[in-house]
Amino acid sequence: MAELLAPAGDKEKLEYAFLYGADAVYFGGQNYSLRANAKNFSNEEIAEATAYAHSLNKKVYVTVNIVFHNEDLVGLKEYLSFLASIKVDGIIASDIIVLDLIKELNLDVKVILSTQASVLNHYAASFYKDLGVDQIVMAREALKDDIVRIKDNTGLEIECFIHGAMCTSISGKCVLSNHTTLRDSNRGGCAQICRWVFNEDDEHPFTMTPKDLNFIDYISDMINSGVNTFKVEGRMRGIYYIATVILCYRRVIDKILNNTLTEEDKKYYLKILNRVANRDSAPQFYDHLPDYNDQYYALRDEESNQDFLGIIIDYDKEKGLATIEERNLFKIGDEVEIIGPNHETFKSTINAIYDEDDNPIEVANKPRMIIKVPFALPLEKKDLMRVKINL
Repeated sequence: MAELLAPAGDKEKLEYAFLYGADAVYFGGQNYSLRANAKNFSNEEIAEATAYAHSLNKKVYVTVNIVFHNEDLVGLKEYLSFLASIKVDGIIASDIIVLDLIKELNLDVKVILSTQASVLNHYAASFYKDLGVDQIVMAREALKDDIVRIKDNTGLEIECFIHGAMCTSISGKCVLSNHTTLRDSNRGGCAQICRWVFNEDDEHPFTMTPKDLNFIDYISDMINSGVNTFKVEGRMRGIYYIATVILCYRRVIDKILNNTLTEEDKKYYLKILNRVANRDSAPQFYDHLPDYNDQYYALRDEESNQDFLGIIIDYDKEKGLATIEERNLFKIGDEVEIIGPNHETFKSTINAIYDEDDNPIEVANKPRMIIKVPFALPLEKKDLMRVKINL
C-alpha cells in the first residue's frame, strides 16, 4: 500500500484533492483540531464528506489532535462516538485521553497517532500500540533508521509527512506562540512565531525557521522502508497548491509502482513543487540531520506566487472555447499551461480572450471574472491554468 493523503481545509479543497489523485484526505471538525484558523467541518459536513469519499472508494481521516486541557474535554465522548457512527476511516489523535476514550467506548474505528506525539523510537511506538493505536504518523524529525526499527519491531502501519511546512521546534512541543501572543500552538492557535524576523540590535536581523519539507527524491526508498501513507501538509493552503502538489506526488508514486520513474521525471516534478509555494524546500530529515542549508538563518525574500491563472469551469467542444474563472492577471500573447488529473500537462499561447458577453478583450485583470479563451485541445471542468513554467 502506498496511500497518498491530502489536507482538506474545506469541502472545495476536499473535492480537488480527490480529483487530483489523493487516496484519502484529513481534516478537522469545529473543535479539538490543531488548525483552528481553517474553515473546518461541521458534524453534518463531516458526515457528507465521509459519504462522498466512500462513494469514490476513498477515505476520510478526522483530526482530534489538540493537547487537551480540562475545559476541552466537554463533549469529547459524544464527538468520538459520532465519528465512529458515521464510519470515518480513522481518527488522528495525540492525547492519551482520546486513545483511552476510544477504547473505553469500544469504538470501531482506526486509531492513528498524530505527529504531535513526536514518536521517534520503537519503545514509544509499542507503548501506543498497547493503547490501541493502529498507525503512527512519525515525528517529522524521524530518520530512516527510526522508521525501519519501528516498523520491524511493532508491525504498525507507518505514516510520514512528505511535503509542506516544518516546525522549528520538535513537532507538538513548541511554546513560542503561547509565550509571545497567548495563542496556544498545541490547541490549534499557532501564530508561526518562528517565521518572524528578529532584531537583536537593530543591525543584525535574523530568522530561524526551517525551509519547507520536500521528499520527492525519497519516495521510492520510503516505500521500500515500509512507509504506508504519504502525507501532505497544508489545510490552510488553496486549491491550486493542493491540486499541484497532489498531482505531482500521485504521478511520482504511480511511476515508482510501475517501475517507470526516471531522473528526468524527478527533476521535472521538483521544479513544479518548488514553484507552487513562496518558500524554499528541502528534504530536511530522513537521510541526515538538517544543517544550515535546510534553514533560513539570514533574511529571506518571499514573493506571492501568481502562477495560478484560472479554473476551467466549462468547455465547448464544438467551438473549442474554454470558460475560465480568472485568478491572476493574464493577457493575449501569454504562454500558459493547462494541468488536469486526466491528461498530461500541455502548453498553449493565449491568442484571444472574450468577456462573458463574447466581447473581445486584451487582458483578464479582475480576480474571479468569467472569461472565455480558445484552446485547440479539449479541456475538462476543474482543470487549472497556470503560467508556463520553464524547465
